[in-house]
Amino acid sequence: MTSRILGVVREQVLAALFGAGDATDAYNVAFRVPNLVRDLFAEGAMSSAFVPTFTRHLTTEGKDSAWRLGNLVINGLIVITAVLVILGIIFAEPLVGVFAGAYRSVPGKFELTVFLTRLLLPFLTFVAVAAAFMGMLNSLHRFFIPALSPAMFNVATIVCALTLVPVMPLFGWPPITAIVIGSLLGGVAQLALQWPSLRSEGFRYRPILDWRDQNFRRVLVLMGPGTIGLAATQVNVLVNTVLATGEGTGAVSWLNYAFRLMYLPIGLFGVSIATATLPTVSRHVAMNDESAARGTVANGLALMLMLNIPATVGLMVLAPPIVRLIFERGAFTAADTNATAAAVQFYALGLIGYSVVRICSPVFYALGQNRTPVIVSGITVLANAALNIALVGVMGYRGLALGTSIAALFNAALLLLLLRRRLKGLEGGRVLSSLVRIALASMVMGVAAAFVDVEAARLMPGSGLTLQIVRLATTIGVAMAVLAASAYVFRVREFREAIAVLARRRRAGA
Repeated sequence: MTSRILGVVREQVLAALFGAGDATDAYNVAFRVPNLVRDLFAEGAMSSAFVPTFTRHLTTEGKDSAWRLGNLVINGLIVITAVLVILGIIFAEPLVGVFAGAYRSVPGKFELTVFLTRLLLPFLTFVAVAAAFMGMLNSLHRFFIPALSPAMFNVATIVCALTLVPVMPLFGWPPITAIVIGSLLGGVAQLALQWPSLRSEGFRYRPILDWRDQNFRRVLVLMGPGTIGLAATQVNVLVNTVLATGEGTGAVSWLNYAFRLMYLPIGLFGVSIATATLPTVSRHVAMNDESAARGTVANGLALMLMLNIPATVGLMVLAPPIVRLIFERGAFTAADTNATAAAVQFYALGLIGYSVVRICSPVFYALGQNRTPVIVSGITVLANAALNIALVGVMGYRGLALGTSIAALFNAALLLLLLRRRLKGLEGGRVLSSLVRIALASMVMGVAAAFVDVEAARLMPGSGLTLQIVRLATTIGVAMAVLAASAYVFRVREFREAIAVLARRRRAGA
């Protein structure tokens, strides 16, 4: 949670310093590929390929065997990413030409994007190794430090933004270079934070590399399909970026700010639930207990719905005041607020789809069905590209957000259908009942939020920061109270279970 909140703060600082202009457009394009790899490794490849294999070694062969596998994977990732970094630096100009050829029409914008891309590419190696650390610690049920490590990336970026931006021109570098330096230092900080926890578990780094090792090869074989299977959302965002470069100054930045804000609930809820669910499912599958695996997946889906459906409604209703409060200061204008809020509303439509994919896709790899997520991901990317090309001509940059959301829901529906068939059910009746009840409660909450937002603006007019905070806090507070009451009235099972757990903890602490 800390990392996700700091991620929003990072974007807030970036918006205040640079707004939604050419510099942020260039940075967002330059960081798109490294960030895609970061998301896929941290939340994709490691979960789908490495964690199940590493967990199996821990369970059946002990820590020594698992540590050897960990060293092989780390060193393999270093070699692979180093090659990619070198190639990327050499061919940065044609690479940026593919992603942002439209920037050539703006003097200096294309050249700035190429410069930032070359500086950012080493981030690939840092994040790949950090993801391996995270995978090992998660397999050992050490969740706190791995979850906290991305916060170091955000902290480093924020500190560098606040301290180095005025200094960069003294060296003849653009001010936005400070954000790149922060990103690189943040990658190193992610490694540094996790290293002591790994050492305390007995891990020792060894510079060994054996491409013929069968277990190592198995991880690499799984990692390719595993990455592709989870790549749909991130590749779709990459497609958005490419198409948005032709929509004028600010479009790439508006979509990036909106996606980061929308992705906060996914990071807080979807990824967290998926991270906690996968090791349990992997153990059930290893023991051939499909019934228990089915129950674990169903519980994860129901919990995700309870958290993300209200988040979806809340973002759609309150996007303008939320964006205004978080971003509108410094170089970020009221026009940027309106443009970003519109993108948030369209991105929010796919929030549930994104989270379902995070939960379901890794389960297929735990089940040994490696091809299924890959095929579904490929279909989804093609569908998203077709939707975006069709919608961008009608709706501009907003059509890109809508197309991505529709594709995410399509991706989730396909995975659920196929997973239900593979596990011979997903306790669909219970999950569907939860979905309907939570949706009804969320609709009531949304109506209340919209009403209170209008009334708060009428009773407390003004644009001051304190007034904005009071108005939004009042609206969200009333909305949460209405949601709780509605969930109780509609008998949302997960809500009642959460209340029971809190009551037990209170009695235990009394």
